[in-house]
Amino acid sequence: MSKERIKIAPEFRDIMPPEYRDLVDDATWGKEGRGWKDVGTSKELIEEHSLCAGCPESMAFRYILSSLPSPEDTVMVGSTGCTSLVFPHVAVHNIHSLFGNQNAIASGLKRSLAARFPDQGKDVVVLAGDGATVDIGLDSTLQSWFRQEKFTTICFDNELYANTGGQESGLMQKGFVAKMAPIGKQFEKVRLPEIARESGCHYVVNCTVSKPSLVEKVVRNAVLVARELGPTYLQMYTPCILEIGKQSMEGLQEMRDSEKPGLRFAYKEYASPEAKELIAEIAIKEKERKAAAKAALAQSSV
Repeated sequence: MSKERIKIAPEFRDIMPPEYRDLVDDATWGKEGRGWKDVGTSKELIEEHSLCAGCPESMAFRYILSSLPSPEDTVMVGSTGCTSLVFPHVAVHNIHSLFGNQNAIASGLKRSLAARFPDQGKDVVVLAGDGATVDIGLDSTLQSWFRQEKFTTICFDNELYANTGGQESGLMQKGFVAKMAPIGKQFEKVRLPEIARESGCHYVVNCTVSKPSLVEKVVRNAVLVARELGPTYLQMYTPCILEIGKQSMEGLQEMRDSEKPGLRFAYKEYASPEAKELIAEIAIKEKERKAAAKAALAQSSV
């Protein structure tokens, strides 16, 4: 990564708003080892947002942005939903798609970027809710996996339609009663992680976003595997505390309760044989990088 393409022309620096100068000067672009620990100190990792207080999606969004391997070479594709309120605050190239066609947009975008920049890798990351991913957009989601499109799909699983009144979604739990699902869900939660695996995804994870270090690991793995091998899928529980009757400070505990062994968001990870080999290589290189950085720090203190 490099800040060479993310900078202010000297001629205009004095007239740029101080907020923008801070954004560019303190951004994590080009920082080796950037990650979730940069959240709270860098403006480009969503200093402010317009979601509800305590919304788990705001935490997830920050962790994801901080974990992108090459943010200046990444384009995110969003869909209509609560995340639509956050994308205008995101300092990464992004496209707002129609509700449900985000994976179709990402397919064309990934191929166009490959043609336009044949010698420069460009990552595409889809971020959408459960309604856009498994209900209205299921066809484009599955078809992108069938075609082995090389991008990552991330589903923020609220287990209902969070921004339009609490309707039932395919990922809602069986029996759950919502404001606009008064008789309760009549069938089991769609097993999209299993479908993703069976549809050709090389790396699939089902988890919550209660542990930032875990989110960082799986996001990096998913993007790097997609870059080299093919489609990857992350399903992350980001409960809508408003719709499930929780207080603003209870989102984190709701996720922790849902990730206990045997429950629906207990951590599950699948990697194809090729993905396992690639992830192992990535881990070795990261270990070597950290060892070299530690040695350099020790040498400088002598």
